[in-house]
Amino acid sequence: MNIKEIEQKLKFILDEKRMIHSLNVANSALELAKYYGIDLQKIEVAALLHDCAKNFSKDELITLAGNYKIEIDEVQRNSPFLLHGPVGAYFAKYEFGIYDDDIFNSIYFHTTGRKNMSLFEKIIYIADMISIDRSYPEVDLIRELVKVDLDKALIEATNSTLKYVIQRNLLIHPLTIDFRNWLLMKGGK
Repeated sequence: MNIKEIEQKLKFILDEKRMIHSLNVANSALELAKYYGIDLQKIEVAALLHDCAKNFSKDELITLAGNYKIEIDEVQRNSPFLLHGPVGAYFAKYEFGIYDDDIFNSIYFHTTGRKNMSLFEKIIYIADMISIDRSYPEVDLIRELVKVDLDKALIEATNSTLKYVIQRNLLIHPLTIDFRNWLLMKGGK
């Protein structure tokens, strides 16, 4: 399936706001992929599809997770929106025919992050955080850091996410804590 076909199919799955966001993430990801020497076609596919399950209801996410045999942890069961990454990875695989591991993993972990993320996964994670439609207090700093020190930008982005989650008294997924700790321990302070 080529980029135009993916975009056309997504228009039937995503609402207009989410579709615009996905196109914006693709633009950010392409810019970063050029800078960091990552395959442009693959990164564009991953960016377009990163939120392909975002418009599913909580019940649909839980049902699809079961259908795809995704192990649902306690945090995901209590905050099913966190399943849109894992469900989206399988949805991209089975509904869009995307069988690439880099694309799969970048969609799967784009919400939580994880330790030992590949450069490809990091680009999708951060492109989602800095796309032009994002406006939160730290976004300009993160946009500046992203081509200077990617890991430092990732730490700032994760810190911003954690602040948001804590302020709203939401659950924090353990993978996000692992991701942040991993970045800090590898020297991204």
